[in-house]
Amino acid sequence: MKTLRNVKVGQTAVVVKLHGEGAVKRRIMDMGITKGISVFVRKVAPLGDPIEVTVRNYELSLRKADAEMIEVEEG
Repeated sequence: MKTLRNVKVGQTAVVVKLHGEGAVKRRIMDMGITKGISVFVRKVAPLGDPIEVTVRNYELSLRKADAEMIEVEEG
């Protein structure tokens, strides 16, 4: 399983599935990250947390733990 955490800077991935439960999953979906959407990885902080991505034409920073809940495929 490849997660958003494993995507390299400058690459685009397509969301396959959101893992996690309840409030955490809802929060990720409220940010616009849903199944089938493309996510472009813009930057990763030096220690790997947070990850800056572009989703639906806006920039978003995600914690490493949240990025690991987002299953993706190369897009």
